[in-house]
Amino acid sequence: MASEAEKTFNRFAAFGESSSSGTEMNNKNFSKLCKDCGIMDGKTVTSTDVDIVFSKVKAKNARTITFQQFKEAVKELGQKRFKGKSPDEVLESIYGLMEGKDPATTGATKATTVGAVDRLTDTSKYTGTHKERFDESGKGKGIAGREVMNDNTGYVSGYKGAGTYDKKTK
Repeated sequence: MASEAEKTFNRFAAFGESSSSGTEMNNKNFSKLCKDCGIMDGKTVTSTDVDIVFSKVKAKNARTITFQQFKEAVKELGQKRFKGKSPDEVLESIYGLMEGKDPATTGATKATTVGAVDRLTDTSKYTGTHKERFDESGKGKGIAGREVMNDNTGYVSGYKGAGTYDKKTK
């Protein structure tokens, strides 16, 4: 049972830390482990309790705990979570909660293309000047669709004799 707990410890210790070897766990990941595994229930064991126990078991100047320190912390939290049980039963109960758990990534950002996004990007529903920016297939025309293109002939717009200069000079 302890080896399964150690595997869970290693998975949570390495979670979110690209440089971590998974042998030491910081306070953030310890809190995550307690929350994801159900050790922290919000009533008898709160996030404050978890932080206090973490500070108790770690070395004075350290920021992380080892698996041995983790076992001490879990024992202390377990006695608070499962009142009235013997220390061995408490440890077994905690290890049972931790068994086979992985760090959860609920709430992680995902790309969505629902409802409004589809409607807003459907070029067949565009009207007015925006409609001119796309061809029949919905592909954009680029700069030709955004600006009035000038014909750089050298003549002022509306000049009736445009293109006749070469004929006069010859």
